[in-house]
Order: sequence, then structure tokens, then C-alpha cells
Amino acid sequence: MLPTFETERLFLRPRIMADLDASMAMDRDPEVTKYVPGPWHDPEEHRRFVTSRIETDFGPGLGYWSIFTKQQPELFLGWVLLIPDDAVGPDIEIGWRLNRHAWSKGYATEAAWPLILHAFNTVGVDRVIAEIHPDNAASIHVAQKIGLKAEQDGIPYKRFVMTREDMTP
Repeated sequence: MLPTFETERLFLRPRIMADLDASMAMDRDPEVTKYVPGPWHDPEEHRRFVTSRIETDFGPGLGYWSIFTKQQPELFLGWVLLIPDDAVGPDIEIGWRLNRHAWSKGYATEAAWPLILHAFNTVGVDRVIAEIHPDNAASIHVAQKIGLKAEQDGIPYKRFVMTREDMTP
């Protein structure tokens, strides 16, 4: 069972099947998935993909968390993840996806930070990565704000990394 997290403005709980429709609606916004390949325009494949991601056991302490504000706990903002890279590993990936109405409010950064702490302090990983399309300035900004550093420019993604040593002053 994954833990829940609270921040100043948000609460994060493990993503569940009740979040399926809201997750799919978010993915159908072409601006939200602009930099992320996926089955967003094939309803059946999209549903299978999101269902699989909700139901998969990614390992102890790893998975997806749905994001909600404390002020509007019924409003799905999006999700954050801490899973094996590309769902297979060996690296552990952190990622986020938010509805457009939740952009530019600092929610992604606020939701990602407890996952960074969880990854190093509870799960015990040695490094966390994020692979971000080089044109996705907003996600690059989030990665940098939570302490990830650019490691390599890849095609089509740029890799950002934080190690356990980066966590200690």
C-alpha cells in the first residue's frame, strides 16, 4: 500500500480506478500531452493503458499518486509518479501530469517534492531521474526546482538526475 502525502496546499493519495475517467479526460487535452507520446486518441487503447498503470504493482513504495487541493478535495488536479523508468527500470523515474487548470500555480513542484523525499528516505533509491522533452520548459523548470540536474541531452528527451548525495548539504 502506498502512503498518502500532505503539503501546505495539497494532498496526494495513491491513484485508484475512481480516477480513471478524470485521468483520461486530462490526457485527451492535446496541450497536456503535447510532449508525451501515448494512445491518447484511441479510446480503447487509452483506457487499457491508464487502467494498467493504475493496477500495476511497480514495487514497494512505487506507483502513482493523484493530486488534489485541500480547498477543493473533489477536484482532480493530475498525478505524480515514482516508478521504474519506462515502467521497467532499472532507474527510478519521477514524473507529473496536471490538468491545464492546475498549471502555473506551483502544484507540480509541491507534489513532486514529497516523492523525492520518499524515494530517498523510504524507498532507499540511490538516484531519481526525469526524462523531459527539451521543448517542455514548464516541466524542465519543475525538475530544476526540485533539485534535478541535467545529465544528458537525448532524443527525444533530456535526462535530469538527482542522487542521494545531492540530498545532503
